[in-house]
Amino acid sequence: MGGEPTLVPIDPQGAEWSVAADGPTKLRYARQLAAELQRRAWPGSTLLYCPGKQYDGEVNPRWALRLITGQNGQPLVPITPAGDHIPSPAELQTLIEAVGRDLSCTLEALPLRDPLQDNRQVWAIPLSCQDGQWRSVDWPLQEELRELSGAPGPAGLRLPLQHFPSGELRQVLTLERDPHGWALFLPPLEREPLEVLLQRLAAHSPGWKEPELSGVLPWDAYAHWQVLGLTADPGVLEVNLPVCHTWHAYASWIQLLEEAGAAVGLRSWKQQGSRAEGTGGGNHLLLGGPSLEAHPFFERPAWLVGLLRYWQHHPCLAYLFSGRSVGPASQAPRPDEGSASRLDLELAHRALEQLPPGDQRVAIGETLRHLHADRSGNTHRSEISLDKFWNPAWTAGCQGLLEFRALESLPDRRWTNAVALLFRALAVRQLNPEHRPNGLRTWGNDLHDRAMLPSALWADLEQALADLAADGLPLDPEPLRAIWQWRFPELLHWQAGEAELCIRQALEPWPLLCDTPVEGGSTSRFVDSSLRRFELIANPAFRRSYTLAIQGRPLVWPSDPEQPIAVRFRQEALFPCLHPCLPVDVPLQLDVVGAANNERVASWQMWNESSGFELLTEGRDTATTPTPRAQHIAAPLRGAGKHCSTVDLRL
Repeated sequence: MGGEPTLVPIDPQGAEWSVAADGPTKLRYARQLAAELQRRAWPGSTLLYCPGKQYDGEVNPRWALRLITGQNGQPLVPITPAGDHIPSPAELQTLIEAVGRDLSCTLEALPLRDPLQDNRQVWAIPLSCQDGQWRSVDWPLQEELRELSGAPGPAGLRLPLQHFPSGELRQVLTLERDPHGWALFLPPLEREPLEVLLQRLAAHSPGWKEPELSGVLPWDAYAHWQVLGLTADPGVLEVNLPVCHTWHAYASWIQLLEEAGAAVGLRSWKQQGSRAEGTGGGNHLLLGGPSLEAHPFFERPAWLVGLLRYWQHHPCLAYLFSGRSVGPASQAPRPDEGSASRLDLELAHRALEQLPPGDQRVAIGETLRHLHADRSGNTHRSEISLDKFWNPAWTAGCQGLLEFRALESLPDRRWTNAVALLFRALAVRQLNPEHRPNGLRTWGNDLHDRAMLPSALWADLEQALADLAADGLPLDPEPLRAIWQWRFPELLHWQAGEAELCIRQALEPWPLLCDTPVEGGSTSRFVDSSLRRFELIANPAFRRSYTLAIQGRPLVWPSDPEQPIAVRFRQEALFPCLHPCLPVDVPLQLDVVGAANNERVASWQMWNESSGFELLTEGRDTATTPTPRAQHIAAPLRGAGKHCSTVDLRL
């Protein structure tokens, strides 16, 4: 298993810690965290700066730091004491000649100019290796063309390759030097030659200041090395944990990350007023195999189908541990909220169950990948994404990974570990064919109505925990209950005698808007996050003794005491938004009125969820109805249908 937790500074400032992928401080934080992890976990490991993904509207690829060590924990390069000596140009030339002798080829260094930094010296050395034979050439480049491009980044990504004749060697080792240190860009090589090159470079630079390394990972890196990644993601620093063979190993990494992050000023949550919130990034969990040759899912497609169906039966696994944005327009919609129809999902599951014995990785990937996508067809945006399972069209698409993406960063590492253990246990339980659902559940309107409410989600999670306990896999519910309480904070708790009323924040699936032009000439699709919802839970004594009014309109409780009730309201006016002509509903006024004598017992007002309902008056007076928005909507509040749990103040 693996994970992708996200971190932010204690005092996040600027676009890089809200909406932008990169900024002035993020790479510095990443390097500090990498150094702390090296010190605490992987002494002597190699830190490599790599080009990351490039998205539409972004000029350059995002960066990614990779911390690398051997599978047995041994460094790729023997540990030697690092000094503070910055090599001179002559010493670097001597280094190049010595490495060339070790590799049995002559290395010719071509000096290049850096237009961004006059005091930075750069050399490029063509270098490749095939079947153990090293090769270099003397590049025929005219003097006026010997200049790096003006883009930021390491020299190896800024070479004037467009001026080289076709057929010339384009794998390049670059050296950079300035008054602060020196750097190397490693040529793209397979794992074994790259290890040899690193060892030769280290052997001929004893006592020198450690260079900054950059390059690309070999295609076979993950099969032979342990790799931890630190990547730039919008608003957060994402950590890609190394492969964890047990849950205990995963939990140890989460603890180590919390401790190392704290040492450099990073953490897995933001402070919003008096409340701890998630980073706004994900906390994704990945399940795979120890290797592609011994992968548990490739020969068990029916097991995978059972897992997918079980998750579809339990919306708590998509909604309870995610961020505020849920539903079809979120970053992780369920398969039945995405681009696929119920029929297509059922047909796909049935086809996979009927596959003959053997390795079915291609059939699994091609069958499910196009169905686990959002409504625009983005295969990465799915509650359970398969774009890293077996997708040969993408460089990193054939890793055999299931990525659970409906997971938000949590402020307590014990909560994170509890969720990982829950998901792992539920996946293991589906190994038994008797536990696998026979088909998908028809949710209808309930999915975005009742299933969005805290009480329903907790009841659903209790059922999943009961399934595990019945199978001999009991889990402690306390950390999961703590997550539920944090996820759905109380907005009001009132009690008089035996009567009790509790109001909790609930979920609201925000609608997706149309394309909107943004800076850079591209378009973006916003969601209208102005809508909010809360759930009201009143015991029988409250329902007998009191009525409840919101904005002066009495709330009609469902006749079924088991049916929950919630209220949807418009918190703010945004642009762009859905229904721009409708006013906001805040401040909300809530009145408790005696059922027998029509006397107001207490009144509260709420401007926003962060402050909850604040007491206005408490005591008995004659109930007066506040002036509603318009006289024609002063009717009692009811659900939209007989079995609908949510009333809408906009109606």
